[in-house]
Amino acid sequence: MKLFVANVVLLALFACAASAQSRRSAAASDGEGTTLNITVKREGNKTDLLALDRLSLFENGNEQKISSLTYDASPSRIVLLIDNSQTIGANVEALKKAVMEFAYEIFEGDQIFVLAYDTTPEIIQEWTDDAKKIEASLGTLRKKGNPYLFDALDATVTQVLAPLMPGTRKTAIVVVTDGLDRGSKRSFDFALNQLQSQNVTLYALQLPDRTGGAYRRNQPKPPQVATQLVEASGGLIFPFEEAQSAAKLICEELRKNRYLIAYNPTNTSSFDERRLLVVGEAGMSIRTKAAQPPNVK
Repeated sequence: MKLFVANVVLLALFACAASAQSRRSAAASDGEGTTLNITVKREGNKTDLLALDRLSLFENGNEQKISSLTYDASPSRIVLLIDNSQTIGANVEALKKAVMEFAYEIFEGDQIFVLAYDTTPEIIQEWTDDAKKIEASLGTLRKKGNPYLFDALDATVTQVLAPLMPGTRKTAIVVVTDGLDRGSKRSFDFALNQLQSQNVTLYALQLPDRTGGAYRRNQPKPPQVATQLVEASGGLIFPFEEAQSAAKLICEELRKNRYLIAYNPTNTSSFDERRLLVVGEAGMSIRTKAAQPPNVK
């Protein structure tokens, strides 16, 4: 099923998915100001909840007053976005195996949505936590066409994840890619803006660069595309061959290490990009998106 073929049908599907997940998702109120997802890890794998005064937040170098810090134990919604273009550097069986690693690692309440893309994103499996259903759906994977990575990211954010918001905040995309885009209407900058403005964390299972480091007009080289999108959204990047350990780490940190920061930005302009920095006490490792894009209040 092509993602853009029948919008009416898709809207109905997403509405049903949102309804089904609402019983298990912790709804978070936007309220006033800005809410920021952060991932916090501490030496010794400490599990006691963080106190607000142990963190500091800066926008463009200006310290912001954090109004609340909330541990987010809600279920995750994870989209697996698979490059199955003709020349991707993995066979279909390897791609299927990588997807199934996540089906085995998700926690109770988590759900997975599987998309594959070449020139157009295609739904492989809608929201589910059923590993057998996911495995059966992977029979439709095949390699053809060119990779329209940026268009696929845009469709994933706007058509799959955005309909779940704001009730579902813990959203992530795991993309299997070498970073190559060959023909998207959307740009690298547009794709990054979409991830940041919707607070979607991007992770990547990175395959070897099929271009051999070739120059790409108006975008970074493929390996840098993956790295920059992932780091700027607060995620992590892993070699494709480490899919099993990557799936375990990603699912665990989404469930155990996520917090929500609420604050009212001061001394900044919502018309400009605002670089973000969250720092904590010694022994803390904190990740979040690199910036608030323009027009995010």
